Amino acid sequence: MSKEKPFNISKKVVWEGYQRVRANKGAAGVDAESIADFEKDLKGNLYKIWNRMSSGSYFPPPVRAVVIPKDKGGQRVLGIPTVEDRVAQMVVKIYLEPKVEPIFHSDSYGYRPGKSAIEAVGRARERCWSYDWVLDLDIKGFFDNIDHELLMKAVRKHTDSKWILLYVERWLKAPAQQPDGTLVQRDRGTPQGGVVSPLLANLFLHYAFDDWMRRRYPEIPFERYADDIIVHCKTETEAKNLKAVIGERLGQCKLELHAEKTKIVYCKDDKRRGTYSDEKFNFLGFTFRSRWAKSRWGKYFIGFSPAISNEATKSIRSTVRSWRLHRRSDKSLGDLARMYNPIIRGWINYYGSYYKSALYRVFYPLSRSLMRWAMRKYKKLKPHVQRAAYWLGRIAKREPNLFAHWQMGMRPTAGQ
Repeated sequence: MSKEKPFNISKKVVWEGYQRVRANKGAAGVDAESIADFEKDLKGNLYKIWNRMSSGSYFPPPVRAVVIPKDKGGQRVLGIPTVEDRVAQMVVKIYLEPKVEPIFHSDSYGYRPGKSAIEAVGRARERCWSYDWVLDLDIKGFFDNIDHELLMKAVRKHTDSKWILLYVERWLKAPAQQPDGTLVQRDRGTPQGGVVSPLLANLFLHYAFDDWMRRRYPEIPFERYADDIIVHCKTETEAKNLKAVIGERLGQCKLELHAEKTKIVYCKDDKRRGTYSDEKFNFLGFTFRSRWAKSRWGKYFIGFSPAISNEATKSIRSTVRSWRLHRRSDKSLGDLARMYNPIIRGWINYYGSYYKSALYRVFYPLSRSLMRWAMRKYKKLKPHVQRAAYWLGRIAKREPNLFAHWQMGMRPTAGQ
C-alpha cells in the first residue's frame, strides 16, 4: 500500500516545468549537467524531482556563481541553478505566478506575461513628452540585498501553501559556489539567474515601491522593469522631493538608492529650452535625449526621444567580433546569413523600434567583417579592400534581402 505524500504536487506540472526549462535552454549548474545530459534519464530525473518535492525532502544544491560585466560599468554575479533545480523552481513558479500576477502594477513590465521591455520604453517615451523632468532611480545591489524576512512576508500574503513557502525559503538560503569551489552562504538577496527569482523580485518591489507609489502618489507615473525605474515629474522641485522620500521608503525596506547613479534629468527639446546638468538618461538599452526628428508634415524639430545607447552598440559590436566571420571561409554568404540573421533580426526588432537610423553605425562593422570574410575566401579579393567592398556591394544589389540589416536598406553601396 503506497503512503500518501505530505504535499499534493501534480506530475503534470513537473512535466510542464521541464518543458519550459527546456525551451529556455540555459547553462549547466554546479553539477555540469546539461539539459541533454538530464534527458538521458528523463523519466527517472523527473520522477525524482516530483517524489522529493512531494515528500518535503527536496533540498536545492548550490548555485554556480558567474561574474558578468554590467552595461553601466561594474560587475554582476549570476547564480546558475542546476537543470534539476530549474525544473523544481519552475514548478513553484507555475503554482505561485497566477496568485500574484493579478495584483501587480500596470507599469511593472519586467518578466511578466504579456509585458515587454520595448513596451516600457514606449511608455516612457510618451510620458517624457508630457512631463519635463525624470527621476532615474538606481537601487544599489538590489538582487543581492533583498531582505528575506520581508520577502517571505510578501509571499505569505498570497499563499498559505506550506510546500511553496518551504522551498522558496530553501532557495533563498541556498549557497553560491564560487569559481574556486568555495561556498558562500546567503542571509539576504535572491540570485539572478534563478527561475523563480524574477517573480520574487517583482513581488518584493511591488510592495516596496509600486503599491506604495500608487497609494502615496497616484498622480505621478513611472515605468519599472525589474529594478530599472523611471519616474516622471512636472517640476524639478517635485523630482528632488520625491527622490528624498523614495530614498526613505527604500531604506524602510532595507534597500538603498545609489547616490551617484540616481539622477534628475531635464527633458530638453524645442519647447523646453532650459539647461540642466543632466539632460539624458539610459533605460533598457536606449538613451533618451534631445534629437532631430521629422514631423508627419516634413518639418524638422528637436524632440526628446530614445535611440540605441552607446553601451548597447558596444555590446552588439563585441558580439559581432566574437563571431570571427573572417575565419568562416568554409561557409558561403548564404550560410552566414542563415546562421546570424535570427540574431540580427532580433536586434533590429528591438533597437529599431525607435530612431532606426541610429542602427546604421551599429551594423557598419558587420559589413567590414563580411568584407574581411570575402578577402579570405576568394584569392582574387585577398589583397584588395576596395575590390572586396565592390564585390559585396554588387551582391547586396542583386540580393537585397540576404541579410536582415540589408532588408532595412543598410547595405554596402560600393559597386552599385
